[in-house]
Amino acid sequence: MLNRTEAPPIKDAIDFNFELKPFEKFTLDNGVEVYAVDAGAEAVLQVEWIFAAGNTFEENNLVASTTNYLLKNGTATKTAFEVNDYFEYYGAFLNRSAQHEKAGLSLHCLTRYAGDLMPVVAELIKTSVFPEPELQLYQQNNKQRLEVNLKKSEFVAGRLIDEYLFGIDHPYGKYSSAADYDALTRQQLVSFYQQYYQDSHFTIFIAGKLPAGIGELLNKHFGQFPVQSNSNKVTHPIKPSPERKYRITNDSEGVQGSIRLGRSFPNRHHPDYIRASVLNNIFGGFFGSRLMANIREDKGYTYGIHSYIQSHLQESAWMVSTEAGREVCEATISEVYKEMTLLRSKPVSEDELLLVKNYILGSVLGDLDGPFHIMGKWKNILLNNLPLNHFEYSIDEIKAVTATDLQELANRYLVPGDFYELVVI
Repeated sequence: MLNRTEAPPIKDAIDFNFELKPFEKFTLDNGVEVYAVDAGAEAVLQVEWIFAAGNTFEENNLVASTTNYLLKNGTATKTAFEVNDYFEYYGAFLNRSAQHEKAGLSLHCLTRYAGDLMPVVAELIKTSVFPEPELQLYQQNNKQRLEVNLKKSEFVAGRLIDEYLFGIDHPYGKYSSAADYDALTRQQLVSFYQQYYQDSHFTIFIAGKLPAGIGELLNKHFGQFPVQSNSNKVTHPIKPSPERKYRITNDSEGVQGSIRLGRSFPNRHHPDYIRASVLNNIFGGFFGSRLMANIREDKGYTYGIHSYIQSHLQESAWMVSTEAGREVCEATISEVYKEMTLLRSKPVSEDELLLVKNYILGSVLGDLDGPFHIMGKWKNILLNNLPLNHFEYSIDEIKAVTATDLQELANRYLVPGDFYELVVI
């Protein structure tokens, strides 16, 4: 019998064994691959259709994101209002998203309504018409939103640091302008849609309480599309800026500056990537990080400062991001560099390393809570072309990394002279 007067023993997350529930894979008649995780206590579904249709493949700026957004705004038989009303009637949510390489649709719904909703998603993929009035409304709304955002230092800083790292012509570094929105035409969208949605191979990810006959249902609505082989592969040259320090005045009366520091970093396939993620957490990746302890708690320069690895397929970036008072921006940057120097010159203590390992692995435990999170892990592995044992490998790497490993990584990557500096007031 439990003695409830005594606290249960505490077990470190580092001592847990981690398992990622496997997926089931099947292929539709037209070669479309489906990855499925059947799990969860509630009768709900998440279905994602992923296309190689990001801005890497567009010839004109904003065409990829605009095409993706307007997929839901009218088909051969339904207006934008009728499409949205249909999904709302069933209590479902259909989202669109477009990144650099990939774009797609994501459906959340009750399991019992899957048969009612799949035909309409198929209709969006095959018969979207991109009405001219919907495009004009999209242009108007986004130009207004852009005008407002360009007055914000953090928005401008986020755009510019990517440009400096990758180049304005690279998909990772280019950004929108009012002129880009004005230049969009319906024909551009239709052409992109025909090439990268209607006639292109795609992948389906489905998770939750799967209904009986889900394979037959998906094959009926998506397995008969005459899709082409997935040959959409484009690589753009990275052209970083030759200058590394920038001070931009966006608002002459601004009292706060947005600080961005960034350097190039390898993608997920590099052997340093996982262990560097541990170093990043110590540096600035969570609330108990060194940057937070120094610059927020000790100096009081900011409400929050974070470092993170901005992951892309071609090349990643290691970033530091914060907002600080105008008069302390330069002091903030100096303190960031001091923390880099400490990590390069002195090994992390065993207590701090154990704390961060437990934090990271505890977060992984949270990320395994439910079928949607599990599928998110698999989707990340599959879309990044990582080995199927990558999850187990990453756990082993986190558990095994030492203070010496982290000091070596700090000397390799946390070198102030390698970072681009940007302050936008």
